[in-house]
Formats: sequence, C-alpha cells, structure tokens
Amino acid sequence: MNDRPLVSIIINNCNYGCYVDKAIESALNQTYSHLEVIVVDDGSIDDSREVIARYQDRVIPVLKENEGQSSALNVGFNIAKGDIICFLDADDLALLEKVSEVVNVFKNNPDIGWCFHSIKVMDMKTGKLLKRICHDNVYVTITEETKQSRSQKCDFRASMLEQGKVDFIIPPTSGLCFTRSLLQQIFPLPQYKTHKTSADRCLKFSAIALSPGFFLDRELTIQRVHDCNAYTARSDRQQYMARSILIMANWMRVRFPELAKFTNKSFAKGLSIYWRTGGVEASAKELVKKYLASISILERLGISLRAVYYSLKIWER
Repeated sequence: MNDRPLVSIIINNCNYGCYVDKAIESALNQTYSHLEVIVVDDGSIDDSREVIARYQDRVIPVLKENEGQSSALNVGFNIAKGDIICFLDADDLALLEKVSEVVNVFKNNPDIGWCFHSIKVMDMKTGKLLKRICHDNVYVTITEETKQSRSQKCDFRASMLEQGKVDFIIPPTSGLCFTRSLLQQIFPLPQYKTHKTSADRCLKFSAIALSPGFFLDRELTIQRVHDCNAYTARSDRQQYMARSILIMANWMRVRFPELAKFTNKSFAKGLSIYWRTGGVEASAKELVKKYLASISILERLGISLRAVYYSLKIWER
C-alpha cells in the first residue's frame, strides 16, 4: 500500500432522505482528502434522490431499483476504485478524522485485511450515548464500567477454523473498513428478496475468517438510533436476526466449506432464536431445509443438540 492510498466511502441508502445529507457531508468533510464518496440509493421512494442530487458534483451517485442492502453494497464495491473501502449507512455519521486514523492503521500493519472500529451510538430522542450489548443486540447507557480500551491487532482465523467460534463483538456496517484485496475474495454478497438488510453479517465474518485485522477502539462513527432504523426499530428484530444468521450460514458453507464448524454453530444459534420466538417463519423454512440437506446426519444431530443448549442458555439469563 502506498503512502497515500485512495479511500472509497460507500454510503448505502434506502428512504433515509432526512438523514443522508448529513452522512454525505460527514464523508466529504474528512481530514483525509484522497478519497471518493459513492452514494448508492436502493430504490428510495422518499426525497432521497433529490437530496443526493445536490451533491452530484462531489460524489458518485448510483440510483438503482430496490433489491436490498447486499445489492447496494455489491454495486458500490463494483464501482469503487479505492485501495481501502469504508462503508457508511445513510443514517450514520463519520467523524472528521475517521479515514485518516483508519489509513494509519493499514499503513502501520501491512499484513492486515480489515480494520474495525468502535462506534458512538446515540439515542436521537434523548441525546444519550448508548452501548451495544451482545446477547440481544440491544443497547444500554454507557457508564464508566462499560468503557474499555481494546485497540489491538487480531487474528481469529484459527479459532474460526478449529473451534468454529469468535469471541469478539463486531461493529455494525459503519464501523467496517477493508482492503480491496480482501473484499475481492468475498464479494458479491448474497441477495435475498425477503431479507434486505443486515448484509454486514456475511461481510464481517468472512473477513475475519480470511485475514488478520485490527480493532481500533476509537469511536469514529456516530450511529443514530431512531424510530425509522431499518433494523433496530423492527418489532420482529429477533426473528429478523435469526434469518440473517441462517442466510450467512448457508452462504458461507458454500463459499468457505472449510469453516463448517463455524457455520454449523451459527446455524444452531439462528435455529435456537426461532425456537424461542415462536418457530421458524415461512420465509426462512427454505433456508433451514437447504442447509440441513447439505450436511451429514451426524452434523444435523450436533446442530439440534447445540440449538437446544443455546435456547436453554438464553432462557437462563
């Protein structure tokens, strides 16, 4: 990587007309100037496209039909020319020094393929800062006890391959940055008509399985939690998360069969969430059928036992 790599910031948007302007401005106002900003609008029916048009001389706009977040990221990556790729959801904000700090990490660690950083989560109603917690993908108010400094180089490849697990809470889309060479091993991401968000799950777990990386414990993005969040505001969030896990397990099983231990454990986790939330929904039954058909009877038994274990473990909380 040269001393001044080109950075591509890919903003994916769908019906966030009231937020996307601030996201674009936060990308354009970076202290690091050697960058391009790509804004992919995934079939918005609000005023998003009129807002994006105001920046058409400063960004690369892509207007497409609604096919979901995976499709938007696929299109954005195909257009991007950067050596480093950073993703930003349209309702989030990149802090001014984000790209500069991420570039420094990649330059100082030439063997890594990804850099994930902390995010600042803000409740738009109260203005309070929140922190994501793992087990239900929900948020709690930050206290002194929840603050940790964990910046470090990471390599989860062996644990994912040999144990099928990773003890790391990975940030959402706006906290993910990659080298182009790593993303070329991963893209395109899977597209499903019945599941149009949470594409980052396939992206980030594939990345940490393929390459060492760096976790930068600096809050370089603000995630704005509001009533219209495509994922966090859903009333069926648990089932939606379970479906995204099953999609990831199916896709990664095919793309990276050597990660069978990880995909089996992930599938069991998704199944356990369905069991405790009323059963597998119709739109996910084909995912369950497809995965189980691709594995041995012994693996099916192991998944069933693990799903029971996960369900009991969750209920004990």
